[in-house]
Amino acid sequence: MTRPCRPAQTVTAYTLAGRLDLFCVFLGYRFWFRPGPAAAGYGVPADPRGDAGAYLSVKGLRDGAYGLTGLALLAFAEARAEAWFMVCVALVPLVDTLIVLRNGGPKDTAFGIHLATAIVVLISAGLLFAV
Repeated sequence: MTRPCRPAQTVTAYTLAGRLDLFCVFLGYRFWFRPGPAAAGYGVPADPRGDAGAYLSVKGLRDGAYGLTGLALLAFAEARAEAWFMVCVALVPLVDTLIVLRNGGPKDTAFGIHLATAIVVLISAGLLFAV
């Protein structure tokens, strides 16, 4: 049996998911066109002119593709599909937390940005499952 959903709950769920998806698109753009500052903000600075340039481009592609996929799911599929997508995508910032810590990055970035992002993504999934 499905539960009735309040309109405000639906708006909140879709708004949060849409903003997270757009943020991923923004991150992808940033890693492609401003890789140095993007890498520093990620918590593991890299020289985009050196060997790290390819990895920064791959990260940009990854983030941008996740954002576009999420937007497509919001536009063309039901909330449950986007919710499952968010559950799967939450793995990315969780592992990003470990990557930053493993490479000597700041703990406040690892936990305050990456782990916090994973939690917000999972909250978004929960809201979408409730729609």
